[in-house]
Amino acid sequence: MSEDAPEAPTPAPRPEAAAPSQDSGAFAAPKEDLFPQLLRLKADFENYRKRTDREKPEYYRQGRADMLARLLPIYDLLRKAHREIQASHAQTPLAQGMDMIFKEFEKIFREEGVSAMEPSGKPYDASRHEVLGTVEKEGAADGEVADVLQDGYLLGERLLRAAKVRIVRNKK
Repeated sequence: MSEDAPEAPTPAPRPEAAAPSQDSGAFAAPKEDLFPQLLRLKADFENYRKRTDREKPEYYRQGRADMLARLLPIYDLLRKAHREIQASHAQTPLAQGMDMIFKEFEKIFREEGVSAMEPSGKPYDASRHEVLGTVEKEGAADGEVADVLQDGYLLGERLLRAAKVRIVRNKK
């Protein structure tokens, strides 16, 4: 060739198909290593699914208990108003309407398994009662519940709200 003639450009190397190599990191693991990883991942997911299936009913129960506990102050006020209306205006439409509302609350609580505790005259139980004071009362055992200031409620056997009580403390 002559020196004046332009040289033909050399072709650029063509990229080869991306083959796994040891330099490309985690994605280049041999096929033999991927199958056990896939099996472990599948087992982990199955365990997660089973655990969430087991926990769902408990989440539902907890949500139900929280909602019922939030309704208790309204129920207390409604019960107090119901007593007052029944004592003074028993045959009025207002009394009949309050009676229907109160009965509906009682029906819902009964269906959900909510029951009032009856602590009067029973020994004090720290897991179910909140002491707000003491009284002296002859003929009663020391530590016995004397007065119930606010009713406590159970959801099945589980405490929904502790009863606020006064207990007996006899002087010795």
